[in-house]
Amino acid sequence: MRKPIIAGNWKMNNTAEDAVSFVRSIRAGLNNVKNVESVICPPFIAIPAVSEVLTATKIGVGAQNMHHKLSGAYTGEVSVEMIKPYCQYVIIGHSERRAYFGETDDGVNRKAKVALEHGLIPIICVGESLEQNETGLTDSFVSGQVRAAFDGLSADQAAGCIIAYEPIWAIGTGKSASPVEAGRIIGLTVRGAIADMFGESVAQGVRIQYGGSANTENIGEYMSHPDIDGALVGGASLKAGFVEMVRISAEVNG
Repeated sequence: MRKPIIAGNWKMNNTAEDAVSFVRSIRAGLNNVKNVESVICPPFIAIPAVSEVLTATKIGVGAQNMHHKLSGAYTGEVSVEMIKPYCQYVIIGHSERRAYFGETDDGVNRKAKVALEHGLIPIICVGESLEQNETGLTDSFVSGQVRAAFDGLSADQAAGCIIAYEPIWAIGTGKSASPVEAGRIIGLTVRGAIADMFGESVAQGVRIQYGGSANTENIGEYMSHPDIDGALVGGASLKAGFVEMVRISAEVNG
């Protein structure tokens, strides 16, 4: 059984003070939910404070990005060693990083390797554009992203990763892929690529989330699909309803 994981990606929202206040308001609710992992991914500046507030809880903390180098003249960047004292997870290759900041498949691969080498769990994001979706390129494009991200990893390393399938056209738009279609891509395309690279056993053990306008109204349908193991939640994770999303996920998964 793959344990579901619901991660909240706050993006560039909440000051450190606001972050602490909000996390305090939801931590008891999240911590009381059994059989589902919950993760909060605040902006870099709020990570230490959020981590302290979540000490002694089972709620994880993640960073939204990191550099693949350990140190150096990389103005504005943050290394794995800077986030490691506070985080257990790190989001890598989010479509906004790819679109706005030049993130490449090679960069995603480098970051994943460094994260794993330093004991962090990478949440590796893949997903297609609306044009690719409408022209039938989803499967080949997403499969290529998965293969590039996992290139050179061992089977054990691959098994320790989380993948988030986030169709770009569904992120922050209010649109979402249907649970059936999202489940098909996750089960056949994403998990299929992992099976080709590392074998069926590893593929069946890797947790794969759905992301893209997930909310309290639709999370139950997504979590009901046998191949969807959680969600990477954007805007909805900034509201108290995030706790309800985690609760619904737990109910659906028994």
